Amino acid sequence: MQAGFDNEKYLKIQSEHIRERISRFGGKLYLEFGGKLFDDFHASRVLPGFKPDSKITMLRELRDQAEIVVAINAADIEKNKVRGDLGITYDIDLLRLVDAFTANGLYVGSVVLTRFAGQPSAIAYEKKLKALGLRVYRHYPIEGYPSDIHRIVSDEGYGRNEYIETTRPLVVVTAPGPGSGKMATCLSQLYHENKRGITAGYAKFETFPVWNLPLSHPVNLAYEAATADLDDVNMIDPFHLDAYGKTCVNYNRDVEVFPVLNAIFEKISGSSPYKSPTDMGVNMVGFCISDDAVCQRAAKQEILRRWYSALCDRRKGNAGDGPVYKIELLMKKAGITSADRPVVMAADIRADETGAPAASMEMPDGTILTGKTSPLLGASSALLLNALKHLAGIDDSVELLSAQIIEPLQELKVKHLGGHSSLLHLNEILIALAIASVTDPNAKKAMDSLDGLRGLEAHSSVILSQVDTGVFRKLGINLTCEPEYEGNRLYHH
Repeated sequence: MQAGFDNEKYLKIQSEHIRERISRFGGKLYLEFGGKLFDDFHASRVLPGFKPDSKITMLRELRDQAEIVVAINAADIEKNKVRGDLGITYDIDLLRLVDAFTANGLYVGSVVLTRFAGQPSAIAYEKKLKALGLRVYRHYPIEGYPSDIHRIVSDEGYGRNEYIETTRPLVVVTAPGPGSGKMATCLSQLYHENKRGITAGYAKFETFPVWNLPLSHPVNLAYEAATADLDDVNMIDPFHLDAYGKTCVNYNRDVEVFPVLNAIFEKISGSSPYKSPTDMGVNMVGFCISDDAVCQRAAKQEILRRWYSALCDRRKGNAGDGPVYKIELLMKKAGITSADRPVVMAADIRADETGAPAASMEMPDGTILTGKTSPLLGASSALLLNALKHLAGIDDSVELLSAQIIEPLQELKVKHLGGHSSLLHLNEILIALAIASVTDPNAKKAMDSLDGLRGLEAHSSVILSQVDTGVFRKLGINLTCEPEYEGNRLYHH
C-alpha cells in the first residue's frame, strides 16, 4: 500500500504537543483519549502509513509521566454491551486493555465505574477488579446533567464522586468504547483537584474528525461513515470561527456541549482556558499527511466499505435504514459509487458465471483474482490460496492443498465433529497449509507470503461466517460482502 502519512513525524510532534499542554496547566493534565488506543485500523486504512499502534507508541514515549484511568459505564456492564469490532463485552475488553497497557510499560492507576447506581452486575464486576489487584472508584449519575451547572459543580454533583488518587502529571482517561463517561471523569477530577488547591487542566485527544482538513475532505467523510449508527455529524466549529476567524472542523457533540463545558470550567476555576472546542484538542494528525491524494483514495474506499457493512447489518436485522441512507449521502459528497471498488464487480460476475458464491481480491500489482465454490473449497478458501500463489510466484496450475489432504479433514468435520457443511473455514485451510509446508516447498512459499495480504481489498458475493470474516480481519485484508446469505436458513453462524 502506498504511504500517505508520515508516522515518525506524527510520533514526534504529537508527544511534544502533549508535553506543551501539560506545562500550560502547571504540570497536571487530564487527557480524555477518544477513539482506539490499540488496533486503530480505521486510522491506518484512511491514512496509509499510520500504524495501528501509533497512539500507544506515542504514549510509551511519555510513560514516565503518564498513568492510565479506564472508565466504564456501569449501565454497559449491566446490559453486556458488546464491542462490534471485536465481538467482546465492554467489561471483558477493559481487562484486555489493562493487560495491553501493562505489556507496553504503561501504569494503569485505576478503574472508574461511571453512572454507578447500584447495578448488581457492576457490583460483582467491582469485586472482580479488586480481586485482580485494581483500584476501583465509583462516579454517580447527576440529576440535571449536563444543563444544571450549579448542581453539577457542587457537593451534590461532582462532589459525590469518589476522588481518584493519581500521582503523575499526565492522566490519560480512556474507555472500552463511546458513552463511557471519559469527559465527565476528567471534569469531576478537576473539581476535586481544585478543592484540594491543586492546579490541573483538561484536554481532549480525538483523531477524527481532523480539525485542519476541510469539512468535505474524504478522510473526514470517512469518519462520519464510521459513526453512521451514532448521531455524530462533522461541522465547522462556530466558536473557533468567531474567536479567531479561522475555519476548523469539529463534530456536533463537542460543539453542542462546549457552552456547558465552558461554564463548568468557569465554575470550577473562575475562568475557562479555551475559546472553542477545537482549542481543547491536541490532535496533530493533520500536520503529518505526506500525500493527500493517497489518503483521499484510501478514505473513499473506507466509505464504500462502511456502506457494505451497513447494508449487511441491515440484512442481518442488526440495524435499520438510517446508517445506509446516511452513508449513501456521504458517497454522493465524495463522488463515489460501488463501481469505484473494482473487487465488487469481479466477485459478482464470477458468482453469476458459476451460479454459486464467489470472492475476489485485488493484488498489489493491480491484478484482480477470484475464487469460486467447488466440492473441495469454498470461494473464500479458493481465493486465499490463489492470492498466496500469486504473491509467492507459484504457477496457478499448482495445487497447494490436494484432495488427499482436504477430504480427510472434511470427513472429520462432518462425520465426527458434527459440522453441517464439509467446506473448510479459512482457519482450517491455513492450518492444513501450515502442516503441508513442512514437506511441500510450494506450501512453505505460500505461508511465507501471508504478510503480503495485509492492506489488500477483497469482496464476497455473500455474507461470510464469523470465522471467515475474523480470519480476513486478522490477516489485514479489507473485506466487504454483498448483503445476501448463501441459503435461506434463519440461523447463520
